[in-house]
Amino acid sequence: MTVTSAPETYPETYSAGAYWGARKESPEDCARRTAGFLNLLAECDPFLSHWYTPARSRRDARKHPLMPPDVATLAELFRRGMNREPGGPAIEELGFRFSFDNGGATGDCATLRINGGMSSEAVPNHCVLNVPWRGPNADRLLTAAVLTKAVRAMVLSWEPDWALAGSSAYKMQYPEPDSAPFSLGWITYLSRRIGTVPPLPAPVRIEPVEDRGTLIILTPERFTVANPEHVALARRVRELLVQAGLMQ
Repeated sequence: MTVTSAPETYPETYSAGAYWGARKESPEDCARRTAGFLNLLAECDPFLSHWYTPARSRRDARKHPLMPPDVATLAELFRRGMNREPGGPAIEELGFRFSFDNGGATGDCATLRINGGMSSEAVPNHCVLNVPWRGPNADRLLTAAVLTKAVRAMVLSWEPDWALAGSSAYKMQYPEPDSAPFSLGWITYLSRRIGTVPPLPAPVRIEPVEDRGTLIILTPERFTVANPEHVALARRVRELLVQAGLMQ
C-alpha cells in the first residue's frame, strides 16, 4: 500500500515593492534616495527604524548600524553592489544592488532589496520590503495603515511608476502576464504617467499621493487569499482597471 503525505502548506507572506523604468543614477543618487526612504520608513513603525550593514553574522551586523542613514556610507555600499560580469568589468546599464535587513529572527525579520540606477529596460529598477509573517511584529505591521505608509514612503523617495503591498500567495495564484504594466496588490500605487484611476466599488479606498499618482487600498482588513470575498474584490477591481485602459 502506498502512503501519501498531506500537501505541505506554507505561510502567506507579504511584501511591499516599488518599480520604475530605466533611470540612470549614480551611487550617490541612490544613497540619497535610500537615506530619505529609511527615515520615512522609520516613521511607519518602530520595527522599521533599525537596519544593519550586511555581515557574516547577525552579531557582526549589529556592530554596523545603518541608522541614522549616512549618505556616504550608503553610496559606498551601492558602489560595491555594482553589477559585473564574473571576473570582468562593471555593467553600468544594470546599475547597483544593495540588500540588508533589520536583524530580526527567521520569520520575524524585515529585509530590503534595492536595485537602482539601471538604464537598461531588461529589468525594472526596484525597492522591495519583505515584512515579518509571524509574531507580534507581523500582527502590527500587516495592517492597511502601516503598509499604506510604507508604500507612500517608497513613492516619495523613489518616484516609481507603480508600487504595491500584498500577499505572495495572491501573486502566485493570479499572476499577471509579462506585458502587463503592473500587478494588483492589497495596496497599489499608480503613477499619473500610467493613467487616471476610475471610481471603484466599496470598500475600496482611493487616495492621492501629492500630485504624483494614486493609491488603491482594496480593504481595510488584512487581505488574504483564504478569504474568497477578498479575491473576488481584487478580480473585480482588476477588471475595472482593464476597462479603464490601465492594464493594456
